[in-house]
Amino acid sequence: MSTQVEEETLTLEEILASLKEMHRLILWNDDHNTFDHVIYCMMKYLDYTESQSEKIAWKVHNDGKCAVLEGSFTEMEIYRKILQQEGLTVSVD
Repeated sequence: MSTQVEEETLTLEEILASLKEMHRLILWNDDHNTFDHVIYCMMKYLDYTESQSEKIAWKVHNDGKCAVLEGSFTEMEIYRKILQQEGLTVSVD
């Protein structure tokens, strides 16, 4: 019994277009992180000002989530892992 594998060929344009597709890093509300910790992480890892970080923390608190960064999937995955190590609840959309 043999297994057939279908090979997919992509053009350079298709590959480049997929790299340009934007993804969002979503910060979710949870019951264990403080406002101070969220603000600290936004400032330290995403280079937001204290004022911007406070607005993000309030938006997450009031709306349940907030998109905090946009970029390539790979870039968003790196930041997701960093913020998860800090205990934040994040996902890539």
